Amino acid sequence: MYLNNHTYYSMRLGTFSELKLLEQADRFGVRQLVLSDINSTSGCINFVRKAPSYNIQPILGIDFRNGIQQQYVGIAKNNQGFQDLNTHLSYHLCQEQPFSDTAEPTEDTFWVYPFAQLPKLEQKRWQDNEFIGICSRDIPKLRFSKYVSLRDRFVIQQPVTFRGQQDYNIHRLLRAIDTNTLLSKLHAKEQLHPQERMIATDQLLSEFEDFPECIQNTQRILDACTTPPIRFDFSEQRNANRKIFLNSEEEDDQKLKTLCEEGLAKRYPDASPVIKKRLEMELQLIRQMKFVPYFLINWRICAYARSKQYYYVGRGSGANSIVAYLLFITDVDPIDLDLYFERFINLYRSTPPDFDIDFSWDDREDMTQFIFREFTTQNNVALLATYTTFQYRAVVRELGKVFGLPKHEIDAIADEKVLETQQGDIHQLIKKYGKLIQGKPNHLSIHAGGILISEKPLHYYTATHLPPKGFPTVQFDMVIAEDVGLYKFDILAQRGLGKIRDTVRMVREIYPNDNFDIHDIEAFKKDPNINNLIKRATCIGCFYIESPAMRMLLKKLEVDNYLGLVAASSIIRPGVAKSGMMREYILRHRHPERRKDGHQVMKEIMPDTYGIMVYQEDVIKVAHHFAKLTLAEADVLRRGMSGKYRSREEFERVEQKYFSNCRELGYDFDTSREIWNQIRSFAGYAFAKGHSASYAVESYQSLFLKAYYPLEYIVSILNNGGGFYKPEIYVHEAKMQGGIVELPCINYSHHHTTIQGKHIYLGMGYLRDLEIRVVEQIITNRNFEGHFRSFDDFLDRVSISLEQLTILIRINAFRFTQKDKYELLWQAHFKLSPAKTEENQLRLFGSTFRNYTIPKLRTHFLEAAFDQMELLGFPLCSHFDLLAGPPVNTIGQKDLIKYRGSKVLIYGYLVVVKNTKTWNKKPMHFGTFLDQYGMFFDIVIFPPVTSATRFRGPGIYACYGQVTEEFGFISVELERMEKQAYISDPRYSEPKEQGSKLQAQANRILKSNAIEQRKKHGQL
Repeated sequence: MYLNNHTYYSMRLGTFSELKLLEQADRFGVRQLVLSDINSTSGCINFVRKAPSYNIQPILGIDFRNGIQQQYVGIAKNNQGFQDLNTHLSYHLCQEQPFSDTAEPTEDTFWVYPFAQLPKLEQKRWQDNEFIGICSRDIPKLRFSKYVSLRDRFVIQQPVTFRGQQDYNIHRLLRAIDTNTLLSKLHAKEQLHPQERMIATDQLLSEFEDFPECIQNTQRILDACTTPPIRFDFSEQRNANRKIFLNSEEEDDQKLKTLCEEGLAKRYPDASPVIKKRLEMELQLIRQMKFVPYFLINWRICAYARSKQYYYVGRGSGANSIVAYLLFITDVDPIDLDLYFERFINLYRSTPPDFDIDFSWDDREDMTQFIFREFTTQNNVALLATYTTFQYRAVVRELGKVFGLPKHEIDAIADEKVLETQQGDIHQLIKKYGKLIQGKPNHLSIHAGGILISEKPLHYYTATHLPPKGFPTVQFDMVIAEDVGLYKFDILAQRGLGKIRDTVRMVREIYPNDNFDIHDIEAFKKDPNINNLIKRATCIGCFYIESPAMRMLLKKLEVDNYLGLVAASSIIRPGVAKSGMMREYILRHRHPERRKDGHQVMKEIMPDTYGIMVYQEDVIKVAHHFAKLTLAEADVLRRGMSGKYRSREEFERVEQKYFSNCRELGYDFDTSREIWNQIRSFAGYAFAKGHSASYAVESYQSLFLKAYYPLEYIVSILNNGGGFYKPEIYVHEAKMQGGIVELPCINYSHHHTTIQGKHIYLGMGYLRDLEIRVVEQIITNRNFEGHFRSFDDFLDRVSISLEQLTILIRINAFRFTQKDKYELLWQAHFKLSPAKTEENQLRLFGSTFRNYTIPKLRTHFLEAAFDQMELLGFPLCSHFDLLAGPPVNTIGQKDLIKYRGSKVLIYGYLVVVKNTKTWNKKPMHFGTFLDQYGMFFDIVIFPPVTSATRFRGPGIYACYGQVTEEFGFISVELERMEKQAYISDPRYSEPKEQGSKLQAQANRILKSNAIEQRKKHGQL
């Protein structure tokens, strides 16, 4: 009897999940139930999937509303009806049009109008599938209403949104958050009625005993919608993706075979029998599993990218496939790397292999548009959604505003700085409801790169909406999509490819006679200069291997080859580290005698990794070969590792089977448990070997550029948004590589950073608050009329406001005039009105500026450093030049090896901090610094010291602790740390004091050995 039920997918209105709704219905004995969320179908698929578990027949509908005002409820008789409802909702969401007072009924739907809407429908001609919804609170009004004559149209419409008072309280808080209103001022029209709750069926029917037509009509709708019931394919063999690429399965099979033959001639000119056998085996399985269109679609995507000369990297488990290699989806040779075939595909795998295809961040938009153009037939292409949920701290802040607390109190509660004894009733309420709201859906967002290409129109499964990206987007996430056999195509963006692409273009322009192929990975693998960078872990800027953690691992492993880098790419993942196998792998790698400690079967399964699980496929290998699980059971473990697999019961059954098999095979329990713990630790945190190999390919490409074209590569890093570190660190790296970094200049700089010889001109885009229109005007004018000849010439040619001109002067962009910037600032104030000049105003005649006599002014480089920090975010000089007092010693990173086991005081500029926790949840930190010679060093702060040590933002710290060495990697175990004071900002000091202090500081810097040594290091 319940036609109008809501879950928390009625965003910021509903209060509980679709499973809780089913539980409640089951408890009240309801056996036919309609899910009709407000303008949402997010919960529908899972509702249908789980309803049989509660012995409930699921029915789907949509509650169509303008804001909170209900217009009508649509109910689907069957799958076609659900598609009709989705199409109706999608049109209004995508067009951003409000719903009208009446719908357009279709044959496979029922429509229910609320009793309150009847005054607007007096002229309506009612169709057989249109009804009027009556809830229990309408009955007193109905008895004396003129609309009682329409009783043959009446149905029971008792909305269900709450389970009790607590849910209603949550609803009111959500409404206050949504409307940005104090709870005390929340209008009744912005809330649903508190009686929207489920009651026992008998009680509900008794309230309508005077209107039997309501009961009969309601039951008629329910019966019509459950004979037959709505269905989706949830079987293991489900596949709702596009089933034909060309015109028939036969054409698709032949196309795939032809493409593989063409690729075979290019990839393996002298293909061995082993290669041909592997290819035939893969093709046979791909056909058998009906995955041919999936491969052809990925091929077409990559073929288009190549035609546009876009750089891309194909990775994921599909990189284990020779077919993917021959189709140029990936550049990973599965034969050369001995990639595990069953990780890629086997008869027991129900889902297609993963292909994550990375494009440059600025190429992905065109790739997405191409996919929608190429594959859209009938609403069958859409982006995948994801649910953005309420996070506890954010909810606490929102609730604090809802209850009208001042900001400092809200901050204290969010930061958990309010003691239990100081908490009042409001504080307790905020914490209580913050935890109750935490994790509930807040709004729909877009998946990082997932695109669905379905056989049926996507409205068969869901409504779509149109986020800011401008592409239709479904209303469910990838877990729900996979439940019905919709497997995403991952079109992702990363900046590393943009860096490689831009560097290659730059090098081709600067050095036209330099011949190299950026895709010649085989040559790169053998290049000693590249491998030496890896061995020394001097990989700043290089894809995936520049972070402090990776630098540490490369040093410990002494990696100097491609296969070692492939292993390191997966070992760094939390799954291996969490299991303790990262350390064990390093020990076995460095000490061959330790390799005998591994279990014999494990060593036979994984000889390349010394019997240690490193890659995702190792789990399948161990499960299948060590514990003798079937490939089907091993695939359950694979899906369990993904973090998106929902059937924990099936996972637990496989766990029991694992231990049972191990007992039968005679393994001792401790060994079996240790290996199982390793398997569990891999959940969602390990790479397939092919995936790691794809990453390593890109790493080698970036390493090649870093080795041979370091300055050009760093310029590309800066122009592509940086990398792991802040731009300042890449500017520092450029100087360490011999580059001369110049401030923005109106005659040489562009919006982006450029290079001329060894001179790197920072882009004007780095200047905070400098408007893009000003930059474009400067560049356009310079392109047409040449360099600016003087300050007056610039003012004559460029229409610019005093505020914008001041930014350029302060950064010394007019240094070609050889005038002090303070003098130029005075000139600017004399010659320009403070009022903003129109940017696009054209000058017909040159301006005549009066020259003023200004006293001799002089800017000191220390003053300039503070301007640079304010405008760029960092100074071009060393931060050590800005210290109020010099370091008390000259110890740097190069000296630490001499102090192993001893305690030292070393000074460093903070680069990055990693906050983490020990196994028993105690906080600890890892930090990376630059010493006074520009070299990196690392510190670790263990829990006993963490509580007494605090990072206080960017700056130079005096670090005192013991120098330790582990596997050749030097670090400092910190005992004390103190941030060092900088000089007072000289721009705001008293003139006399300023002059003497600056001169003394400058003399100290110029005479110091440190600056000479820095220069020396910069020339290395």
